Amino acid sequence: MKILILNGPNLNLLGKREPEIYGSQSFEEFFEELRKRFPDLDLEYFQSNHEGALIDKLHEVGFSYDGIVFNPGAYTHTSIALSDAIVGIETPVFEVHISNLAEREDFRQISHVKDVCIGSINGMGLEGYAVAIEELKKNPPLKGGG
Repeated sequence: MKILILNGPNLNLLGKREPEIYGSQSFEEFFEELRKRFPDLDLEYFQSNHEGALIDKLHEVGFSYDGIVFNPGAYTHTSIALSDAIVGIETPVFEVHISNLAEREDFRQISHVKDVCIGSINGMGLEGYAVAIEELKKNPPLKGGG
């Protein structure tokens, strides 16, 4: 099973940025833990601060991978283009957020991607990524995927 973890803007600063909200571990460190926890999976990781690069990556893998775990960062609240990209691909996408959006600012409580994803997890810290991977393993894609 091939799964891409896709992170959006500012998530390259995990471990440095607002540790009281996002923790003190870098995503690269956590990704290595995920690879050890899921040795039976082919996990890949991509991060970009650029909306177009995220869309391009969704298009690139969206007809051949078995799942995508996606944290769009702040684009969650603003990007119709990311929502459209998810609708346009076949690979199932699971939305993840480290913080609890319901406890954040009002504008962060709106997700433009939630309704086009197969599931959404927020507020579990980095562990939310592992939960999303488990969900993708339990519910293999109905269409597409390789």
